[in-house]
Amino acid sequence: MQENDVTLEKYAVVVVGAGHGGAQVAIALRQRKFAGSIAIIGEEPEIPYERPPLSKEYLAQEKDFDRLLIRPASFWSDREIAMLTGRRVVGIDPQAHTIITDQGQTIGYEHLIWAAGGHARALACPGHDLPGVHSVRSRADVDAMKAELAMTRNVAVVGGGYIGLEAAAVLSKLSKKVTVIEALDRVLGRVAGEPLSRFFEAEHRAHNVDIRLNATVACLSETSGRASGVELSDGESIPAEMVIVGIGIVPAVQPLLAAGAEGGNGVAIDQHGKTSLPDVYAIGDCALHRNHFADGIEIRLESVQNANDMATVVARAITGDPVPYNAVPWFWSNQYDLRLQTVGLLTGHDSVIIRGDVASRRFSLIYLKAGRVIALDCVNSVKDYVEGKSLVVGRMEPCPADLANVHMPLKQIAVGG
Repeated sequence: MQENDVTLEKYAVVVVGAGHGGAQVAIALRQRKFAGSIAIIGEEPEIPYERPPLSKEYLAQEKDFDRLLIRPASFWSDREIAMLTGRRVVGIDPQAHTIITDQGQTIGYEHLIWAAGGHARALACPGHDLPGVHSVRSRADVDAMKAELAMTRNVAVVGGGYIGLEAAAVLSKLSKKVTVIEALDRVLGRVAGEPLSRFFEAEHRAHNVDIRLNATVACLSETSGRASGVELSDGESIPAEMVIVGIGIVPAVQPLLAAGAEGGNGVAIDQHGKTSLPDVYAIGDCALHRNHFADGIEIRLESVQNANDMATVVARAITGDPVPYNAVPWFWSNQYDLRLQTVGLLTGHDSVIIRGDVASRRFSLIYLKAGRVIALDCVNSVKDYVEGKSLVVGRMEPCPADLANVHMPLKQIAVGG
């Protein structure tokens, strides 16, 4: 379809979103011998690429963009998967089974898979839109940051989550003076237990990163039309030629909700990925679902694992082999020479067991709820991560003393449990 062609084009499956979930669902459909036409619509000009390296190897200039591609361009053309890049879906007509793009194109579908993810949440304070203020969500975001590095000495990172801390680690290694500004009383406050938070705070401070806790932003200051600092609510001014905002995402689901889909903080789906609209599915960061590992609570999971596993579930549903989504969540983060691997969800935990010596920088945190293992955070401890997964999946209740005993492999505990 040409750029200004508004005539109707139709595909058996239209995938909205060219991230991990969108790419994987198209791949899974072809692997399952789905012969119908498939199109992927993406806001960015690029074909699907990996997002996690953006705040790590790509920002550090250790990986070229071509190495981030999920598949080379020839893969998509060979499998007759159309790439409609550089356009955004702004409307859906669920009765007519059509979508409308920001270029005025109307595209028909038999099945619609919404994998649009979300957009970086912006600061709401004065100065939030100044040049020099960045998020870490796309290649363009990070390319803009890299272009400004030579003229940047001071960096302020607003938000002490994984994205913010990963960016802080990279920029610290690039000899920038980095300040992390976190509104809560610890970093990773929403996703990790306090021992892990304090560990990473100490690690960053050891690398000369200034960590400010219980700190909120009043406004961003400006010099010569660019951001030049962050003004805190207590009146302190932190100089910064670059400001990185990592305070979460806003799910990109407005067209679905406007079309009548159930949801709010995301779009609601059932166990097979279906929304309340006919023949419309959703996967990945924007999909609000009841999660087995969160005791059935409705949540959104922002992870590659979730996007890929949901993609497989939807591909199976469309090809007539439905299975419920029941995958164990897992995540990872690289900061300095630290490899954090997480399995399970710690929501609602009532106790934490430290396995190993935190000072050695190789240890695991095991989270329990009513005696049952619900999650592990493993720092430079791949064996614990691999073996501990079965404890979470099996909903096991091992002896706490055994869990703390580094001489007793978790695999042995799982067998005994």
